[in-house]
Amino acid sequence: MASMQNKVALVIGGAKGIGLATAQALAAAGASVVLTGRRDAELLAAAEKIGPSAQGVVADAASQTDLERVVDAVRRRHGRIDALVLNAGLSEPATIAEATAEHFDRHFAVNVRGALFGIQAALPVLGEGASVVLIGSIADAMGVTPFSTYAATKAALRSYARSWAAELAPRRIRVNVVAPGPTDTDMMAAVTEDMRQTLIAPIPLGRMARADEVAAAALFLLSDAASFVTGAEICVDGGMRQV
Repeated sequence: MASMQNKVALVIGGAKGIGLATAQALAAAGASVVLTGRRDAELLAAAEKIGPSAQGVVADAASQTDLERVVDAVRRRHGRIDALVLNAGLSEPATIAEATAEHFDRHFAVNVRGALFGIQAALPVLGEGASVVLIGSIADAMGVTPFSTYAATKAALRSYARSWAAELAPRRIRVNVVAPGPTDTDMMAAVTEDMRQTLIAPIPLGRMARADEVAAAALFLLSDAASFVTGAEICVDGGMRQV
């Protein structure tokens, strides 16, 4: 396992699913972890599940004020951030005809605005040699109907990661993307069995990813084991977009 001993990690959107799995992996590797979520009870349960090295802070990833408050809390408690995970996101279907301004704004506010102002808030406390991981999606380079707005937000994150990697290279801050395919999280528990099989059908390995498999890729990129990796995207998709 990659070591995160004596590292400080902030996971924006860490109360459930891939974010929680990543927070757990970071803590298991030795990091002190601060995670955010919008619901107090859910966040408390997540922090308790991880253990004493974790602290939960209620925050809305779409709120620049909340993001600044979270980073200030990490700074006051730990003094720095070594690993930043930008995971908060939402995905709601809408065809072109069904799309509304509210649907568009909601997706870009959480998925893109949250990432931009999350890294901006963290910049003053990201130490030299820190690592940033954006949780993207293989949808960033696919035609995905009726999730085109969601896919567009993930394409925006992929583009941002390239530019941010170049901008922050002089500080030796690495920026990368983990792009999962269909992942067996609580969100997927609500879909019908027919829909599950439709999602699984194009995956060469014949199943969805587990959240801990996505977290393992994020942990690698956040650790010193990936010290010469920046601006990259690791697809955790069972070959869905690769074969």
